[in-house]
Amino acid sequence: MKNFKTDSRIVLTLDAGGTNMVFGAMKAGEYVGEPITLPSNSTELDKCMSTMETGFKTVIDGLGEKPAAISFAFPGPADYPKGIIGGYLPNFPSFRDGVALGPFLEDKFGVPVFINNDGDLYAYGEAMGGALPEINGRLAAAGSSKRYKNLIGYTLGTGFGVGIVINGSLNLGDNSCVETFCLPNPELPGYIIEDSVAIRAIKRVYGKLSGNPDHGLEPKEIGAICTGSRPGNRKAAIAAFNELGEAAGEAMAIAATLVDGLIVIGGGIMNNYKFIMPGILKTMRGKIKTMSGDTINRVQSSVYNLDEPEEFDRFAKGNARKLKVYGSEREVIYDPQKRIGVMRSKIGASKAISVGAYIFALSKLDNE
Repeated sequence: MKNFKTDSRIVLTLDAGGTNMVFGAMKAGEYVGEPITLPSNSTELDKCMSTMETGFKTVIDGLGEKPAAISFAFPGPADYPKGIIGGYLPNFPSFRDGVALGPFLEDKFGVPVFINNDGDLYAYGEAMGGALPEINGRLAAAGSSKRYKNLIGYTLGTGFGVGIVINGSLNLGDNSCVETFCLPNPELPGYIIEDSVAIRAIKRVYGKLSGNPDHGLEPKEIGAICTGSRPGNRKAAIAAFNELGEAAGEAMAIAATLVDGLIVIGGGIMNNYKFIMPGILKTMRGKIKTMSGDTINRVQSSVYNLDEPEEFDRFAKGNARKLKVYGSEREVIYDPQKRIGVMRSKIGASKAISVGAYIFALSKLDNE
């Protein structure tokens, strides 16, 4: 695929929320013009579909040219390859019986339509235009020969989303069902891990630890208590974010063990990353026992916080040394240290999703 940053094709995008829908367009990986925001009307199917038609038409009229495709993320279960949305959709209850959204939009606008899970597109955007090229560029600048091709992307917000990119390809699975929210919760046996890794977890834990379960505060406000810029129980606030980090670290340790790639985390909650990252690293750098009595690392690779300059320096350096080829005077460079890194998104989840949607559409168009 050619460099998307020099691609002249325009792709329409959509940020589909239960309250509002934000329609836009991208060219060369950047937004074109001002986005259009309309109420979702998510409880009434006819009004919702009319909103989508109006939103995309308004963007096209502003562009003055026909786009190459429409590409966006939609929350909840779906048969994404066919563009059919349906199932348990709390934010879009009118879609529960199944809606052929992709075919509807293709009929209306006469261009290919690509719909994907938001976690998948987030990871793809970070892998192609965010965290992965950033880290590989920093490694090159540091004189390291190490390069990364695999990435696990997480979004922290009302839910716990995930996407996986392997060797530059987005892993869509066989059923469009790559998920992390439903992993078992080690702190709350019998419950899903998302109950400890989402907005509701911050609010619940702060309420419990502060002795005020009816506090009515949002994570942004609890984060302000952490920094001391707002009155409140600072110890409870910091502990709430740390506990979320430890729970998230459990899911990330499992994924890192199976995928062996960099981890990048986005979403609004990550504005408080200074209070979340310690818990993530504590879990991922933890130990686990074997039945024979041995103690081994929870994650077999060394785990580095790539947002800390000193840790990145050690990550880039590794443990490289010269090694003689047996029976010869020739030497090769050998680095026995396996290592991965964890970092927060620098471009933000919304931008990463749009970039992912844009590049996904271009790749599909180029391969058709």
